[in-house]
Amino acid sequence: MDSKRKRIVILGGGFAGLRFLYNVNRDLRDLIDITLIDERSTSLEKPSLPEVALSGKDVSLVQINFESIIKGENLHFLNQSAMDIDAENNRVTMRDGSTIDYDYLVIATGAVKDYDAVKGYRNHGYSVCDDVEAPKLWGALKKFKGGNVVIGSAKTEWDPETTDIRLAAPCEGPIGEIMFMIDYYLRQHGLREKSTINVFSPGEIFFEDVGENVQSRISPLIKSHEINVFTEKILVEITEKGVKFEDGTFMDSDLSIIIPPYSGTDIIKRSKLGDRYGFIRTNDEMRVPGFSNIFVVGDTNSNSMPKLGHIATMQADVAASSLAKELTGSGYVRELKPEIFCIMNRGGSEATLILSDTIFGGKTDMTLDGPVAHTMKIGFDSYYYYTRGHMPPEFLQSSLEKFLKSMR
Repeated sequence: MDSKRKRIVILGGGFAGLRFLYNVNRDLRDLIDITLIDERSTSLEKPSLPEVALSGKDVSLVQINFESIIKGENLHFLNQSAMDIDAENNRVTMRDGSTIDYDYLVIATGAVKDYDAVKGYRNHGYSVCDDVEAPKLWGALKKFKGGNVVIGSAKTEWDPETTDIRLAAPCEGPIGEIMFMIDYYLRQHGLREKSTINVFSPGEIFFEDVGENVQSRISPLIKSHEINVFTEKILVEITEKGVKFEDGTFMDSDLSIIIPPYSGTDIIKRSKLGDRYGFIRTNDEMRVPGFSNIFVVGDTNSNSMPKLGHIATMQADVAASSLAKELTGSGYVRELKPEIFCIMNRGGSEATLILSDTIFGGKTDMTLDGPVAHTMKIGFDSYYYYTRGHMPPEFLQSSLEKFLKSMR
């Protein structure tokens, strides 16, 4: 490494980590050396995992090899687990005991999907949350001959001292995809009349992170597909025959699919930078109070809510602009204007695009349904994969959002 360059260490190569890396390497290449640390050898294109689990997409098409990304004399990749952060001395300790020093640290470790927090999951449950669980679900679905399907989110706890918006489920968009895509699969295979689909939410409202307009548009779709939704259901256990809830009720199930509770990563808990659940609060520039050379972006940030890739990349943009301003003495720090922007695959050629900021005090709350939305999703997924983790050009999304808002 060039001793004159600032040493940037990025922990985690998901949406937020890669977005930050690409931004600063574009704008500050001559001023910085970047080391990306991740225990995985590949970055996951998570929005495509429901397609792996429910329509048989090859899992290799959601895995982006880090070695294909980290190219350049100032870019380095360390395929190892980071175990501890010494914020006082600007040092990260690795599993093998080695250390790496930094001038700036970017924590983008994401959240842990805690399957083991759900009793019975390992023996009787399925999920779509990673490239191990998603193929397992596809295998089970291909063997499914009809019966009771139960789909839902476990409740996640948040620290009220660090987290302003506390959703019972960190993100229910994947639940929407699962229920519609399961319905489509069963109809295509002549199994729908032999099956029931019951969906549960720990929240008082299903899709609590969007406003009444989006909810009113999605509700008729749910009913037309004969999907039953139950709210305020706190998952306790998955058994061979069904799902148990905290209120004593039980749902018969032959195929139980859940999003597990989220928690912070072990390194954050050990570092004592985070709250009781392992998430870190930052200021408006995504910097940790008391440690201005540490940025936190993506799901690790306590106020990244819902836990959504779009918000993760927006936070990365803010952090990258803050660092650029500091190192160059020019430019400006981007303002975080969070919004929910996602596309829910509904199977076949149908999808629902959701754009909403009401949970953040805004007035946008709308959907776009049909094949056009589906084409957008396929286009995004393909672009992200084949460009090795680049987001589509910003002007395309801003133009799309302006168009959608003009339709209100």
